[in-house]
Amino acid sequence: MAQSRELADPSAVVNRYRAFDRWTKAGSSTRKDVFLHTHQIIKEIHPDHHVTRARPGGEMDLLGYAAAGHATAVQDNYNPSGTNDVPAHNVPGFYLDAVRAYKASPKPFDRPGGTLIDKIYFGRWLYTWQDLTFILYKCVVQNTDCGNDAMHYLLAPNDADKVDELGHHLDTDRLLLAAGDWSCTLHNEIYVYDNGDWIKDPLLWQSVQGASWDDVILESAMKDALMRDVIGFFDTRDVYQDLGLMWKRGIILHGLPGNGKTASIKALINSLEARGKEDGSKRIPSLYVKAFDSSMGGKWSIRYIFEHARKMAPCVLIFEDLDSLVLDEYRSYFLNEVDGLESNEGILMIGSTNHLSKLDPAIAKRPSRFDRKYHFKLPNEETRKRYAEYWRKKLESKPIVADKFEEEITYLVAQLTDGFSFAYIRELFVSSLLALVRGFNPDVVEEDPKEDDAGDESSSTAGDGVIVEKPAIVGEGNAGVENTEEQEKTGEKTKKSKPKRVFPVLDIPEYLQDNLLLKIIISQAKILFEEMDRDDDEQKEKEGDGDGAIRRIRVKRGLPAPRM
Repeated sequence: MAQSRELADPSAVVNRYRAFDRWTKAGSSTRKDVFLHTHQIIKEIHPDHHVTRARPGGEMDLLGYAAAGHATAVQDNYNPSGTNDVPAHNVPGFYLDAVRAYKASPKPFDRPGGTLIDKIYFGRWLYTWQDLTFILYKCVVQNTDCGNDAMHYLLAPNDADKVDELGHHLDTDRLLLAAGDWSCTLHNEIYVYDNGDWIKDPLLWQSVQGASWDDVILESAMKDALMRDVIGFFDTRDVYQDLGLMWKRGIILHGLPGNGKTASIKALINSLEARGKEDGSKRIPSLYVKAFDSSMGGKWSIRYIFEHARKMAPCVLIFEDLDSLVLDEYRSYFLNEVDGLESNEGILMIGSTNHLSKLDPAIAKRPSRFDRKYHFKLPNEETRKRYAEYWRKKLESKPIVADKFEEEITYLVAQLTDGFSFAYIRELFVSSLLALVRGFNPDVVEEDPKEDDAGDESSSTAGDGVIVEKPAIVGEGNAGVENTEEQEKTGEKTKKSKPKRVFPVLDIPEYLQDNLLLKIIISQAKILFEEMDRDDDEQKEKEGDGDGAIRRIRVKRGLPAPRM
């Protein structure tokens, strides 16, 4: 094993000083290629070493490889003894160009206080891997786009028997291959593309842990189809090949916000990773695209995104809020990467959008780009009931709730939340639980105005127990009225206004009349209804719609008999 003279020779301190001195001079002078210039400096300072330049980052993280325990990297940036040529400096890091930075805690409530880190612009490490010793320099310079470019210089002892005909050092290449293989593998991380680069994000990975399809409450048929389409894709490579088909697929999740698109994506990411752990197969990595913005432009980002996805395949490539990502200026470039000449084999693309109509038809209506579309609608009554039951089971171990959350309440919640998205129903439960913990006072519950309006002419009573307050809506009932002269001149017609949201007033079974949790849920539901009405009013003002009075409807439906 060839050993580095740099480690044992006391004169090595001269090299440390000379390298740092030349770095500072190079950094303050006019130059065209600072990395090439630095390469020449290091070769001059270390004539008995072979020098290899390697670009650090996601695909070649030498320091991360060492931090994970596969090698050792010890900073070597000071001279405690001194020589005739170099003055003694007893402070570690004297020959280190770094900026001290504060790093906040990722979970400040659990771990208050941050840490201090060094953002190193010039540093040197003694690097050991498999009984081989190297010297590693790291240099970072500012580029023309006001960002930073970095370079590693990996030095191995000169040995003619270990240098191939192209001048590559065999030991160095072995290390770079091992570090590269490790760097390209996700280690409890998710790849996130943002600000022009792929970053391994452990926090996003943590956020999807525990996400399960059991937490995704959708209509059963749609949920089963989505799971088969996504999970089954990675089990059918042989089928695609036997049929002569390209092994790639794209799906779009669309619909109103708050109805399960993001929850489905989280469950998908976690289930694919869990499957790899269970059967020992290769884990399917997830690549999440936040934005196409970068200093190099959107087209460059799109190219870089798909290049990386092809390297990582088989993989899931996720575009959340697809309509806001693909702008007109590079729409055709995106389409070419999705369905052009280059192979996207093994890539499952998932795009989500709240506004399918805003997507270009070439994206939304062209199979072989995005083949299937799944519509996440507002939940129907049965689905709302299952979601309420999901919350009941989730809370059954909580003493403050368990004796109050009767099973029959799930039926009432389902009736009460017509028009609610899953996000609104979730907020209904969260706000109700917080009110319960804070001490909800039933004596200050707002009285239902229907009691005062029972004799109003606008109310009608039906034999089935349903009481409806008819809305006073401008323009309603004008179908037979002639347009005014002014309207005839302008061509305008009387426009009917849409009635506001209907708030059910439930007939509560006697055994639930005094249930505190149910009282809180009804109270909070009224607040959310008012909020939703305000949102509707704002939208109507934008669209020019008229206003209408709120309607209340009393619903008397059959409930299961109380448990004995």
